[in-house]
Amino acid sequence: MAQPAKPLRILVGFPPGGGTDAIARTLSERLKDALGVPVVVDNRPGAGGQIAAQVLKAAPPDGTTVFLTHDHTISILPLVVKNPGYQPDHDFVPVAGFATFVNAFAVSGGTPAKDFDEYVQWVRTQGGGKGAVGIPAPASTPEFLVKLVGEKFQLDLVSAPYRGAAPMMADMLGNQIGAGVGSVQDFMENHKAGKLRVVAVLGTKRQAAMPQVPTFDELGLKGFADLPYYGFYAPAGTSQKFINQFAVALAEVVTAPEVRERLTAMGLTVGFMTPQQLGARERAYTETWRRIIKTSGFVPQ
Repeated sequence: MAQPAKPLRILVGFPPGGGTDAIARTLSERLKDALGVPVVVDNRPGAGGQIAAQVLKAAPPDGTTVFLTHDHTISILPLVVKNPGYQPDHDFVPVAGFATFVNAFAVSGGTPAKDFDEYVQWVRTQGGGKGAVGIPAPASTPEFLVKLVGEKFQLDLVSAPYRGAAPMMADMLGNQIGAGVGSVQDFMENHKAGKLRVVAVLGTKRQAAMPQVPTFDELGLKGFADLPYYGFYAPAGTSQKFINQFAVALAEVVTAPEVRERLTAMGLTVGFMTPQQLGARERAYTETWRRIIKTSGFVPQ
């Protein structure tokens, strides 16, 4: 009697119900058919994906564990944490990428501003030039973006770190904080429902899911053409055979029209990346933010 195939575990560094978890479950449904093995999503939330990354490092490189993650865990955390417990270029191998996305600036429903210029004027008139902006995690890309936005538009903006996008969103929906910065997929549902307003996105192109929202490039904040990414990683030492099989399966899944449509609706720009392309994007993005973080004067904690 043939042994049943071992299930593939997809590690996710964020809790169920969040944007990354929704993406993982969308892909896992199709990957089980494309790979011909059971696929389970294993949520290991905490520390911006750091815990899940440490679990990946400890996992056997036998083709039964992959890590679905975005730029924060792979590119940013190693730059802002003295000892994150893993070194991406040493402990992991890129398997395949499937999307890029943008970070967005959103205002709460109780904020009178209808666009970014009105938000700037509101902070100047109502707050005396001072304002608090929610971010999903300390020492994250959104924190540095808040600083850069404040400098560019001559506002005294202070980051208010939360333990994830969900509690930040709860305070924004309750009008406990006037604005927030996070990934566009964190804001998408409530933006569409009119419960908050995304007033600017990073990058050089407007987003297909919200074409009316201008980019910061249009608003004068340049230098963010290199977009954050989503991809899969495996423990170092994983066989090339498995990596190739998984990459082929993922390419098949993300080119399916219904999957592409679902991911696009979440705020992603879908585009398959080979292991080599994902690795190159990771290195370029890391270097961009290494310069920004160094210039900011931030000292790794």
